[in-house]
Amino acid sequence: MRTYHCFWLLLWAGQPHQSFLTPLSKRTSGFPEKEKVLVLSGNSRQDLHRSKRSWMWNQFFLLEEYTGTDYQYVGKLHSDQDKGDGSLKYILSGDGAGDLFIINENTGDIQATKRLDREEKPVYILRAQAINRRTGRPVEPESEFIIKIHDINDNEPMFTKDVYNASIPEMSDVGTFVVQVTATDADDPTYGNSAKVVYSILQGQPYFSVESETGIIKTALLNMDRENREQYQVVIQAKDMGGQMGGLSGTTTVNITLTDVNDNPPRFPQSTYQFRTPESTPLDSPVGRIKANDADVDENAEIEYSITEGDGYDMFGITTDKDTQEGIITVKKALDFESKNLYILKVEATNTHVDPRFLYLGPFKDSATVRIQVEDVDEPPMFSRPAYIMEVKEDVPLNSIIGTVTAQDPDAAKNPVKYSVDRHTDMDRVFNINSGNGSIFTSKPLDREMLLWHNITVIAAEINNPKQSSRVPVFIKVLDVNDNAPEFAMFYETFVCENAKADQLIQTLSAVDKDDSHNGHQFSFSLAPEAASSSNFTLQDNRDNTAGIFTRKTRYNRHETSTYFLPVVISDNDYPIQSSTETVTIRVCACDHRGKMLSCNAEALIHPTGLSTGALIAILLCIIILLVTVVLFAALRRQRKKEPLIISKEDIRDNIVSYNDEGGGEEDTQAFDIGTLRNPEAIDDNKLRRDIVPETLFMPRRTATARDNTDVRDFINQRLKENDTDPTAPPYDSLATYAYEGNGSVAESLSSLESVTTDGDQDYDYLSDWGPRFKKLADMYGSMDSDKDS
Repeated sequence: MRTYHCFWLLLWAGQPHQSFLTPLSKRTSGFPEKEKVLVLSGNSRQDLHRSKRSWMWNQFFLLEEYTGTDYQYVGKLHSDQDKGDGSLKYILSGDGAGDLFIINENTGDIQATKRLDREEKPVYILRAQAINRRTGRPVEPESEFIIKIHDINDNEPMFTKDVYNASIPEMSDVGTFVVQVTATDADDPTYGNSAKVVYSILQGQPYFSVESETGIIKTALLNMDRENREQYQVVIQAKDMGGQMGGLSGTTTVNITLTDVNDNPPRFPQSTYQFRTPESTPLDSPVGRIKANDADVDENAEIEYSITEGDGYDMFGITTDKDTQEGIITVKKALDFESKNLYILKVEATNTHVDPRFLYLGPFKDSATVRIQVEDVDEPPMFSRPAYIMEVKEDVPLNSIIGTVTAQDPDAAKNPVKYSVDRHTDMDRVFNINSGNGSIFTSKPLDREMLLWHNITVIAAEINNPKQSSRVPVFIKVLDVNDNAPEFAMFYETFVCENAKADQLIQTLSAVDKDDSHNGHQFSFSLAPEAASSSNFTLQDNRDNTAGIFTRKTRYNRHETSTYFLPVVISDNDYPIQSSTETVTIRVCACDHRGKMLSCNAEALIHPTGLSTGALIAILLCIIILLVTVVLFAALRRQRKKEPLIISKEDIRDNIVSYNDEGGGEEDTQAFDIGTLRNPEAIDDNKLRRDIVPETLFMPRRTATARDNTDVRDFINQRLKENDTDPTAPPYDSLATYAYEGNGSVAESLSSLESVTTDGDQDYDYLSDWGPRFKKLADMYGSMDSDKDS
């Protein structure tokens, strides 16, 4: 074996023969000239004996990040079967074979074609074999070897975070842990110092320090105060090569915040505060706000306010506004300028969360003086009581005084007051009040049995300023007097059997009294004097507010007397004594032997086979209803016969009567005799109108006869004038069709509605005097006259 100045890499062959290395020629690769030879050892097929194996190196070493222009030389493979005649061929397989690593198949030289990075892949495992070119069979078993990439310091340390954020309480001790930073180096930690990192602080001294090996940042200054400075920025450097010259480095930023602790007590910015408030300020209303300043924040700045001393300790209160940490002074009791107009308070502000570590700094509280000036306002009158209760007897005379209310102006001016009753509370005006002295008196009679309590409201207002007023309720109780007589508790109607015996109880009576009795009512019963001697019944007072009615004789006859009316006098024992006379109705009835009532109707016994009174009344009512129905039906029929053809009194349209007779003109003498029109005397005066039911209300008017050969147009005009002035004519037009055209269209319309176009226009105002049935016609004709005038 030959040895050069570099490592010789030998590969153990699995055959029992001796290995050897062949010296190689010198190569230039940019590195120290060292040749690396990997010998592939084989055996002769004839050698069958075993030989002892020995271990040989099977590694190549290659530096990363090669920057030369040629391929980087790795090493050489050589087989002991290679005779140098070119009969063998070397092949390479495994990681990067043919791409990263190539082999000269003739010489076995291995070269790297690309720049290698240990951080990407530190080790490559390849396999080499020598085969016979002619047969293609391997002459040596396949041998595996390793190419290991040697590291160089080509990676700077990298922190796990670009920016670190940390916080510590203010006033912390020196050496308090803040945060730990960590940097990693991608270089090989097992080869040299390329990956050995040390930490140092570039910015942040003298407040903080860092441990060089661990990267732990600690405080380096005592009593750092957040109120002076809250934020710190520290720059930490990590450098490899153990921090030596030429090492690579990286930096990171650490933002450190001091958190607050309660190391500052509250302080009032001034020692005295002054406020003004009117005496009319409602309860729980704010008077003013005070604030103590605290340099701390959040819960360390929370303050509780309290009133510790002062003459207004019970008049005012103070609460804390949680949002602004202000003390709100409020009114607890009603203020009165006339009683006291100045209050002096001592207010204390205390931290609610005290840190015992900082008690040595002093008490965490402060106090201030508050002066409150009460201002005078024009107040309404004040009643001497919040409510008044009065009593009055129900029989008190009118205008009797039942009580007095009193109100005064609390102001220093003492303005006079006038009184009045709120009529919304006394709608019936039962009470009235003297506007000057406030005495209440009755204005209407009282009745306790109708209304026991009267609740009214009295108003007191200043005379000079009526808007300043106040109210007070007055409760008036009506006391009872004995002004109601007792009466029966119910209406008594009883019966006595015809076969009753003497001294038999037939009814028990009781009474009630509307009056109130403190000791209970005591009623006495007796028969009225006019019935005491002649009555067929007796009355017994039971002395327990009840009485019994007894029979005086044996047997009663309902045919002689069917009903008895027994007057009973009821009296009370109050003062003055009140009494009344009530009547008990007693009917005589037929009863069976057990005293059960059978019948109390005497007529039914007289006519046992006849009808009862109720049945007779019902039959009589049916007959009367039937007669009334017949009479109404006949009247309606008669009224219907007298109705005109136009029923509606509001209908003022023309009534056109159609006869379905169409004439044949002037030549048609069969359809209608024109001579009738030319000889009006031939008209029968007794003929009545066909458009209404005949009724002789007015005598028919005699009209002058027209001369012979009068034109039909003149005749019609004459009749038109007569009808227009005839008061017996109906309030509507009656159009009759005569089937005569006359002399062309000169006649125009035959309707009296067109009469306004004639030479003889007339006034129709008289239609308004004919009553409501002619109102529509009068309005229509009157509107036509007005249109024509316009």
